[in-house]
Amino acid sequence: MKEWKISYGLLACISILFILYALVANFIIDPGAKAFLSHKIGLKCELNLPVWINVMHVHVAFACIAMATGLLNFSNRVFEKSRKLHRINGYVYLVSVLLVVLTSGYMAPYATGGKISSMVFNALNLIWLFITITALVQIKKKRIIRHRNWMIRSYAFCFTNMTIHLITSLFYQGFGLNYATSYTIGVYGSIVLLLIIPNIIIRNINRSRKAVVG
Repeated sequence: MKEWKISYGLLACISILFILYALVANFIIDPGAKAFLSHKIGLKCELNLPVWINVMHVHVAFACIAMATGLLNFSNRVFEKSRKLHRINGYVYLVSVLLVVLTSGYMAPYATGGKISSMVFNALNLIWLFITITALVQIKKKRIIRHRNWMIRSYAFCFTNMTIHLITSLFYQGFGLNYATSYTIGVYGSIVLLLIIPNIIIRNINRSRKAVVG
């Protein structure tokens, strides 16, 4: 229990800081995404800038909502006090994920790195949606542990942007690769990490539960 509280507290700190960063960076510091767009060169699809920016803002807003609602629903206190709030909050998370996926689908053809990046973004969106719907199906069948495990896998995808930019910065600023190549590596690397890390977490949770029961 103590280990879970520490882990949840760490997750909450990371999630809240990233939400604040995303909102400030995209709506206050650089609402026109000039810094990000400066790396988009050689696009084969013509970019309708006003539409793209509006879609990007919707994408960021609902990504933040998904991260916040997902975090709230991992709270044992919320679950124990109000199952109804947990359920409603879960549906808000589901709708937010759907809107993030739809807006990401619109922006994918304009992804930095070209078609090789946009294909992975589309695959990532489909995987996230499949995982989230699977979590919903599991709770409908009253399989609480399986629902929790699939939600852990789903919530990991809320950190897609963070993971991409961390890997991109490593290769761009650390190893000196050009930005487009670094970003493409970031996209591919993120999808691998976001599929592996949740399963490690789930395995550790299950091991801890067995140790307590034993």
